[in-house]
Amino acid sequence: MKNTFDKQAFKEKLEAQMNFPALYMFKFIVQAGKENEVAALLPNNEMKLKSSSKGTYVSATIKAMMGSSEAVLDVYERAAKIEGVISL
Repeated sequence: MKNTFDKQAFKEKLEAQMNFPALYMFKFIVQAGKENEVAALLPNNEMKLKSSSKGTYVSATIKAMMGSSEAVLDVYERAAKIEGVISL
């Protein structure tokens, strides 16, 4: 079952809660070994990694200066193309 995502509602919520440009924190969970795919989403930003207790998954946190809600949405849309990614 695929989750539905209301892009317009998320965009409106971002714009209501943030004043762009703004520092935005992205969090993703991926299978171990796919960290480089996540890092490629925002290549010029520091990424903090934390492995799961069994080492099967990795949580990645990236803080990046984003110019608009559209830029944030673009990162999430590109992240969705990574197999098995969970965006938080």
